[in-house]
Amino acid sequence: MCIRDRLDIDATLKEIEYVFDTLKADGINLQTNYGDKWLGNPVYRPVLEELNRRKAVVFVHPLVASCCANLSVGTFPAVIEVPHDTTRTVVSLLLSGTFMRLRDIKWLFSHGGGTIPFLAGRIEAFYDQKARGPNGFAPDGIEAEFRRLYYDTANATHPAAMAALTKLVPTSQITYGTDYPYFALDQITSLRKLGLPPADLEAIANSNVTRLVTRLSA
Repeated sequence: MCIRDRLDIDATLKEIEYVFDTLKADGINLQTNYGDKWLGNPVYRPVLEELNRRKAVVFVHPLVASCCANLSVGTFPAVIEVPHDTTRTVVSLLLSGTFMRLRDIKWLFSHGGGTIPFLAGRIEAFYDQKARGPNGFAPDGIEAEFRRLYYDTANATHPAAMAALTKLVPTSQITYGTDYPYFALDQITSLRKLGLPPADLEAIANSNVTRLVTRLSA
């Protein structure tokens, strides 16, 4: 969606047509932000409307935004800013009403949704009344919107992270992820140590993603 740091919506729409109609792709990947504009920004509306029309699977991976790359406390930007950027884009999609309007996009967010599981109650506390109002952006409540989304487990298999995620969303919305090659392909071992019911573990490891990408079950 970005060419030399310049947004090019027309080129993006042509690429969407190509990857779905010619390449027969199963879905697409978007970054959390482009040029410090998160996905709820109105500039992306034509792109998201087209993806909604196609009932697309949209995998969203975070990127350290230009604005925030230097917000360091002595750690790599990816440690703190990457998960927070997922939260920024999710909240932008929520508050802009994009989630409410475009119900046919199947959203999949990486790293267990960033900090969304921990901050869900705080977001709800500030916005739930407005969300449910006459012109609200989440008539069924903010938590209901979060529970519709999909989240992968890449680098989010720590017991505390999974406890927060599984308290917020049903197991049906969680898919396995690895963050390979940045992390070893052993995070399934961490999931197995959580003591999840076998049916839940199988759903996270396999069947949830085959519902999203039906070709995988063929």
